[in-house]
Amino acid sequence: MVQMTKVKICGVTHPEDALLAAELGAWAVGAIFYPESPRACDPAAGEEIGAALKRKAELVGVFVNAPLDEVARLADLCGITILQLHGDEGAAYCREAARRTGCRVMKAARVKDAAAVRRLEAYREADLHLLDTHAEGLHGGTGQTFDWELARHHRSRIPVVLSGGIDPENVGDAIAAVHPFAVDSASGTEAEPGRKDPAKVEALIAAVRAADAAGDAPRAA
Repeated sequence: MVQMTKVKICGVTHPEDALLAAELGAWAVGAIFYPESPRACDPAAGEEIGAALKRKAELVGVFVNAPLDEVARLADLCGITILQLHGDEGAAYCREAARRTGCRVMKAARVKDAAAVRRLEAYREADLHLLDTHAEGLHGGTGQTFDWELARHHRSRIPVVLSGGIDPENVGDAIAAVHPFAVDSASGTEAEPGRKDPAKVEALIAAVRAADAAGDAPRAA
């Protein structure tokens, strides 16, 4: 059976935004635990978000080259279910993070060229691969798309999450081009960094469902 495209709403810093996304049908909500991000989530807020989402949606904790002890501490505190590793973490780090937390792992690639996509093949034990836009000095949250044709170089059977400038206006084209397991939106669904715009979240999810109904549903994963 072909699955419908899942939706991840990222960059959430308040429990009410997380709950809204889940109630509108988001599969996952992302909280960024990277201090340099304008959407960085306070651990106390992360704990509240985790409590709000329990059994309603996945909570994705986004980390960039974080010490494993910190990842394990926050995973336990916040009830994180998926670790999104968005830095230079190697395959061994990913395995150990999964072992210590019991979380699934989503390894991100900042897509500059085909080689960046192919490097994900080294992460064959990850549960998900995320394709995001490459921008010098930034680890996600660019608000910019990349050349979706590069996604064709992803040869692994591991499901793909497509990120990078995804918004209600372009998500249908993104699904048609890449057929991802899920799409991921941060800047495209916010009122300001760290706060969501309910109308944009609702519009994004509606656009995803419309794309699926039009025959652009993804490959089964």
